[in-house]
Amino acid sequence: MADIKPFRAIRPGKGLEQRIAALPYDVYSREEAKREVEREPLSFLRIDRAETLLPDDVDIYADEVYKKAHELLWEMVGKGEFLQETAECYYVYELVMNGRSQAGIVACASVDDYLHQVIKKHENTREDKELDRIRHVDCCQAQTGPIFLAYRAHPVLGKETGRAMEGKALYDFQAVDGVIHRVWKIEEAGSIARIRNAFREVGNIYIADGHHRCASAVNVSLKRRAANPVYTGKEEFNYFLSVLFPDDQLMIMDYNRVVKDLNGMREEEFLKCISGSFLVEKMGREPYRPDKKGRFGMCLKDGWYRLEAIEQGHMYQGSQGDTCLDQEKKYDIYPEKGLDVSVLQDRLLAPVLGIQDPKTDKRIDFVGGIRGQEELERRVHMDAAVAFSMFPTSIEELFAVADAGRLMPPKSTWFEPKLRSGLFIHQI
Repeated sequence: MADIKPFRAIRPGKGLEQRIAALPYDVYSREEAKREVEREPLSFLRIDRAETLLPDDVDIYADEVYKKAHELLWEMVGKGEFLQETAECYYVYELVMNGRSQAGIVACASVDDYLHQVIKKHENTREDKELDRIRHVDCCQAQTGPIFLAYRAHPVLGKETGRAMEGKALYDFQAVDGVIHRVWKIEEAGSIARIRNAFREVGNIYIADGHHRCASAVNVSLKRRAANPVYTGKEEFNYFLSVLFPDDQLMIMDYNRVVKDLNGMREEEFLKCISGSFLVEKMGREPYRPDKKGRFGMCLKDGWYRLEAIEQGHMYQGSQGDTCLDQEKKYDIYPEKGLDVSVLQDRLLAPVLGIQDPKTDKRIDFVGGIRGQEELERRVHMDAAVAFSMFPTSIEELFAVADAGRLMPPKSTWFEPKLRSGLFIHQI
C-alpha cells in the first residue's frame, strides 16, 4: 500500500516556466551545462549545477558549489521568480514528444515505502553520484529534481488525470528540443482524496529513472530523522518529489552499445567467433534496427549485420549457487538474464570481446536511442570498431526484474521524454 501525498510545491512564477525548466543535471557535461546557462540565465541548471557560475578551476564537489545552489534557489524565491503554494496539491504533468503524449501525477512518495520495498528499484547507485545529490538536497533544504516512478495503470487515477486535463493548464510551453510540457493543478478535496486512496490500491511502484536522486532523498531523510529529537514521521523530509506514470503510457527506447576494438581480432575472425551464439546475416549499408526481442543490429566498418540469438539450453549456475536446468525456469528466477542487454553481454561482449564489467571497462560506451542509428555509424567510423543496436527493454521486463528483487545490467533502459527540473520543488 503506497502513500503518495499532495504537497505545497515551489514552482515558477507565471511566464517564467519555459525559461526555468531544464533537462536533468546529469545529462550534461560541465562544459555543456555552462553553455546552457549562458544561453538561458534563468535555467534551473544553474541551481542543479551551480559550478556553472563559478570559476572553471572550482571542483564540482566543492562546498562553495552547494552553498551557491542554496543561495540561488532562495534568492529566486525571494524575488518572486518562484512561488510557493499555500495548500497541498497534486499536479498532472503531460509531456508530448513527436505527437506522443504521456501524463503523470506530480506528488511526494514515502521514504518508508522505499525502505520497505513498496517502491522498488532495478539498479544500484554509485556512491560519488549519490553523495553529490545528498549534499545538494541537504544544503538547498529542498528536492529539486523529480524521481520518475511507474505503476500499473489504475482506472481511478486515469479518470482523475483526464478530468484535470479538461481544465485550463497552469503551464503550457514547448521547450527548445520540441517537447511540449503542460501542467494542471489538482486542488479539489474530493479529487485529492480519490487519488491518494487509489495509490493505496495499486500495489508496488517502481523507479523508472532517478535512482541516485531517490537514494539521496532517502539518505537525507534518515540523517534528519536521527538528528531530530521530536521526530513524528510527518515531516516533509520523509517524502521525496516524484512524477508517477501509468505503465501503459510509458516508452522505453533502446540503449545501444559501442566498443572501441575487436579484442585483437580481425573482422572475419570476429564474425566467425560469434556465429556459435548468433545467426549472422549481412544487411548492407542501410542501418538495421531490431524489430523484435532476441535480435540485434551490428555495425562494422563494412556495413550492418543482423544478429539473432540462438536458443541455449545449457545449465545455468545462479549467483547464489542454485542451478536451473530449464531455460524458462531460469528466467523466472533470474529475469534479468532474459533481457536482450544481458544476452548480448553474456554471449558476446564478455566471452568474445573481453568486456567483463561494462560499468568500469573503458572500451565500451553507451548511446541512448534518442541519438538514432546514425550516431552508431558515426562512432564506428570515428573511434570504435563495432556498435550494437538493441531492441528496447519493455516496462513489463523492468517490473519483473524489480519484483524478483534483482538488478538490471547497467544502461538497460532509456526513457524519453525527460522530465524537466525546476517546474516543481519540494521544500524539506
